[in-house]
Amino acid sequence: MKYRALATDYDGTIAHDGVVDTETIDALRRVRASGLKVLLVTGRELPSLFNTFAHPDVFDLIVAENGAVLYEPASGTVQPLAEPAPPALVDALQRAEVPLSVGHTIVATVTPYEHHVLRAIHELRLEWHVIFNKEAVMALPSDVTKATGLAAALPRLNVPPEHVVGVGDAENDHAFLRLSGLSVAVSNALQEVKALVDVTTAGARGAGVQELIAKLLNGELDAIEPAPDKHQSLASRR
Repeated sequence: MKYRALATDYDGTIAHDGVVDTETIDALRRVRASGLKVLLVTGRELPSLFNTFAHPDVFDLIVAENGAVLYEPASGTVQPLAEPAPPALVDALQRAEVPLSVGHTIVATVTPYEHHVLRAIHELRLEWHVIFNKEAVMALPSDVTKATGLAAALPRLNVPPEHVVGVGDAENDHAFLRLSGLSVAVSNALQEVKALVDVTTAGARGAGVQELIAKLLNGELDAIEPAPDKHQSLASRR
């Protein structure tokens, strides 16, 4: 088998309205039982994920906060991958009455408050950027993305990026999909995401991931030739 790991987004990919169905959880367990590694790459903060999802142990590693935090379910170890959010940024947004969620690093809100976030970043002269996930708005250090989080996780599993199948649905997934060896969008993904991946599933959300897993385990994905211009690791080797 060509691929050695599956990396998946959470909301809109394996989860529908925050919930992952039993069939999708069982499919993820089959991937691990086959000897492959399974990673979750999510914009959620860990408490938000744990309050919604009762099966973090289905994953070998969880990249949370859009690349800023790495969590190992087996040991319960949390490894920050970026510095904490600047108190001045949080204070500025709270004074502006922006609805906020603050993790170890991530500062999250929703549209249309991105204008307040961008203004505060500019006024404080922070080297931060704003990332969108449909209506969600996430502020992070400019060098933190889902790709950097996945890149930090993979060496711990002894898996190179080109041996990863990545699947997602939204704008913030593009970075880690581009790092993966084969990129996949579920059928409910944004059109701009579908245009940038190798494969789009017929099914939506969990059903699409189940479909993908079946093809991964029977070796069907091995016959697909990834497009080098859609992948960071492949393009760098040309």
